Amino acid sequence: MTAREGNLDAPTRHPLDWRNPDFYDEESLYREMERIFGICHGCRRCVSLCGAFPTLFDLVDNSKTMEVDGVAKEDFWTVVDQCYLCDLCFMTKCPYVPPHPWNVDFPKLMLRGKVKKFEEGKTSIRDRLLTSTDRLGKLATIPVVVQAVNKANTTPSARKLMDKVLGVAAEAELPPYAKKRFLDRPRASLQWPVRDGKRVPGKVAVFATCYINYNEPGIGNDLLTILEHNEIPYTLVAGETCCGMPKLELGDLRAVEKLKDNNIPLLLEFARAGYAILTAVPSCTLMFKQELPLIFPNDPDVHAVADAMYDPFEYFVFRDKDGLLKRDFNTPLGSVNYHIPCHARVQNVGQKTRELLEQVPDTTISTIERCSGHDGTWGIKSEFYDGSMKIGRPVFRRMSDGDPDYVSSDCPIAGRRILEGIEQEGGTRARKEHPLTLLRIAYGLPAA
Repeated sequence: MTAREGNLDAPTRHPLDWRNPDFYDEESLYREMERIFGICHGCRRCVSLCGAFPTLFDLVDNSKTMEVDGVAKEDFWTVVDQCYLCDLCFMTKCPYVPPHPWNVDFPKLMLRGKVKKFEEGKTSIRDRLLTSTDRLGKLATIPVVVQAVNKANTTPSARKLMDKVLGVAAEAELPPYAKKRFLDRPRASLQWPVRDGKRVPGKVAVFATCYINYNEPGIGNDLLTILEHNEIPYTLVAGETCCGMPKLELGDLRAVEKLKDNNIPLLLEFARAGYAILTAVPSCTLMFKQELPLIFPNDPDVHAVADAMYDPFEYFVFRDKDGLLKRDFNTPLGSVNYHIPCHARVQNVGQKTRELLEQVPDTTISTIERCSGHDGTWGIKSEFYDGSMKIGRPVFRRMSDGDPDYVSSDCPIAGRRILEGIEQEGGTRARKEHPLTLLRIAYGLPAA
């Protein structure tokens, strides 16, 4: 039977074969790049998603043959550099993903290229530094140091120096570091009775994430406040390290394995004890739900943790469907322009944030499903900043439509980039709040 575009089956993800020596063989990699790039060239459905596909198509169109075989192999790496592993091409656009026999997984091909570059020592000091989130966070949040770091991040002369020396775009807004880390001020949970539902457990373990711990602990505190209001006993995961997503995007699989070896035993205890594990950053949730099981497919502990991992709003919606979530909302949110980030979309859980927030009386949620262009550390790099803002421009414009009361995104750095973009587009800087903060406000609960 002739292979046809698309099918009614869900996309199938194959494990990452990174232990195989062939994974690192340059000729093998080039053959697979040429095969998949040829399919992409013949389709071009993903041209509007990011910079990787226009880069590829320009290379083809400007070649002598106007086919992939006319592109110099060394130019393939410019395509790899433009990919930030959002996964949207695989999850929402490509008609040739498995189980289609053409077996196109563009993000995993790009990851293979990033791993190859890293293993050959072609990764910059800047990229290694930016992806060392725990190391940076611990240093930057030292008392006195934190004030100096935050001052430097907002001083034009210092930012120009960072641009010149490190390659961090002077125009890019950087998130401030918190004076008090989230995990330095643990809040003990009251021991309410555990009320398990049909869909999710009645007790929660919170994986803080680097961003919540070092940059915006208020989001983590809002999550705890909501759990307390709903009388859900919780505990914080002690001894956690970075989930590994920044190192994955760098192509440093050895570092990913090291972080996995630290985090999985900690989280496994909670998974086995019947806890739901929540993180307030979609990329971290995705790392445990999808990426680690694909990288370590034969590790049952990794899969046990993945099965226990939930996005916070996914968890709250399931509690609501089980009749176990309070609906005593007393503060309308008005109009909310809500951005669902890429790493939330590819979890395949639906629009759970919108589903819950639209239950708040006198509240209207307008959802924008498109990449904001920030994408981890990619969007603050000097060579990619302008392209990043171009990718996000349609989101910036739609998020400012209608003069909303709030703009919000499950991804905290996407939310910051959206405000940055709205200002650059000449729009009014709306009030930005994380969806968990909006839920706390809707309950009428004070900030911790």
